[in-house]
Amino acid sequence: MTDHPITPPPELVQQWLGTYFGTTVTGEVSDVELALATQAARWGSDQELEACCEWVNDNVPCGYGPPGDSLRAARRPKPPSLKKQAYDALDTYIYGTPDHKDKERTYNTIRRALEQLDD
Repeated sequence: MTDHPITPPPELVQQWLGTYFGTTVTGEVSDVELALATQAARWGSDQELEACCEWVNDNVPCGYGPPGDSLRAARRPKPPSLKKQAYDALDTYIYGTPDHKDKERTYNTIRRALEQLDD
């Protein structure tokens, strides 16, 4: 699935670690712990979304195709293609007022798009 902002807060990850280890966890949550918690949260939300889509398809009549597909598309939109990202980056660079980070991001996006072209 696409990247979506479902990263649990570090305090919640600490609480889950404390429950798992049977103790109070203090201190920083490591990058690995946070990444694992994020992947687990994403997996759980994706499972719930699929269950909801299946239920909607089975229980909600719709004349425009399976309504679960519309729900899935709305909740997990596909990221824009690299070609679209490159066009947007060019527009920002040419017509916008990009700051230094925008210029670097624009360059990298266009570079990645050009690297996919045949020589």
